[in-house]
Amino acid sequence: MKSYFDLIDQTFYYPTEEFHTEENRLFFHQVDLMEIIEEYGTPLKLTYLPKISENIQRAKRYFASAIQKHNYGGKYIYCYCTKSSHFRFVMEEALKNDIHIETSSSYDVPIIRALAQQGKLPKDSFIVANGFKRPLYTQYLSELLNDGFTNVIPVLDNLNELKEYERQVEGAFQVGIRVAADEEPNFGFYTSRLGIRYREIIDYYEKTLKEHPKAKLKLLHFFINTGIKDTAYYWHEFAKFIDLYCALKKVCPELDTIDIGGGFPIKNSLFFEYDYQYMVDQVVGNIKDMCEKAGVEVPNIFTEFGSYTVGESGAVLYSVLDQKMQNDKELWYMVDGSMITHLPDVWGLKQKYLMLAINQWDARMEKVSLGGLTCDSMDYYNSEHHNFEVFMPRIEEGKKLYIGFFHTGAYQESLGGYGGIQHCLIPAPKHIILDRDEEGTLTHRLFAPEQDSEAMMKILGY
Repeated sequence: MKSYFDLIDQTFYYPTEEFHTEENRLFFHQVDLMEIIEEYGTPLKLTYLPKISENIQRAKRYFASAIQKHNYGGKYIYCYCTKSSHFRFVMEEALKNDIHIETSSSYDVPIIRALAQQGKLPKDSFIVANGFKRPLYTQYLSELLNDGFTNVIPVLDNLNELKEYERQVEGAFQVGIRVAADEEPNFGFYTSRLGIRYREIIDYYEKTLKEHPKAKLKLLHFFINTGIKDTAYYWHEFAKFIDLYCALKKVCPELDTIDIGGGFPIKNSLFFEYDYQYMVDQVVGNIKDMCEKAGVEVPNIFTEFGSYTVGESGAVLYSVLDQKMQNDKELWYMVDGSMITHLPDVWGLKQKYLMLAINQWDARMEKVSLGGLTCDSMDYYNSEHHNFEVFMPRIEEGKKLYIGFFHTGAYQESLGGYGGIQHCLIPAPKHIILDRDEEGTLTHRLFAPEQDSEAMMKILGY
């Protein structure tokens, strides 16, 4: 039977940019994960901060290359979608890269104010404010505008939202309009619940915004749930959106920007393939071609990358507590955490993450299922993105096996209710931050200890 190393080496192009092995130990961005485990233990969440800046800079290069290739007249603006991860260490790392912000909640605004007070976020940064807004959200956005955050752009999600800014904002301000795109054919609804219908937008502009004394339409917003994919569905919806921009631009000269949302995918397997530069070239080229045919100026392009920004910086590390053979062929490795609580997308969306053993690569491989600590029957992981099975090193007497789920940095803490109460009172794991200093030397620090019983008791009212 092959070793685990043989399985990985013969199945994938290995080692990769991110992963390699030395002495049967896995390295993640040149970080010896066994050294980290030996110091901090498991279960353990980690964030490798340099990956955030690396992905931002890559996206900027993709768009700069496409703009040059097509002699495109507009600018590219990178916005970070804060709902992917609101943690301070993520926001501060992202903001080192001259980026802007996309928000979705009233409670994003205190974060924006804190970052601005610390000198991390200039007051002239673009703040693209999305979402169906409750009164506190519109109040906070109006207060930002009144306090000199001149590039806050409330994106109107319905026909009544503008009234709140008319009432509260003291001077002139910019707005955007979100287009209600058609959903995928296999989705439960035909049209997104978010945004304003295509056929209502030009009429709304003519009647409400064209002669408005304070509000100017700057931006048209587009997003579909599939993300930016080379499919007939994506390009059909994208073309409809650019057609609308062209028609609206002819009657609205101040409109100069489109926001194409987020949707760059991240690696969920060592088999992952996605030609980012090709897709960006197609986006920029199609916009230019359609605008030239319509006889209008090309727009500036905003994106709102969230998972792409932070997802590949994250990992969750476990140790295997024991193994259980439940019948003739089902071998379970029981881990010291829970997929349901620590990685809720595994349970809720059947998400597959890049998953590798951290040690024992010289051991024989074994087909296994991974079991979590909760009593829920769904707390398991038994198939990978590229394969309907999971293979791990065979557990050898006297040797402990460690495993890692990688590229888990987006959404999991917020969806899991970070610091709250989890199923079966499974605690939030210890979280550490990995970084590199100016000389490239690795640094690591504890961000949060493992959640303890006292914290849970307080939440529960005891």
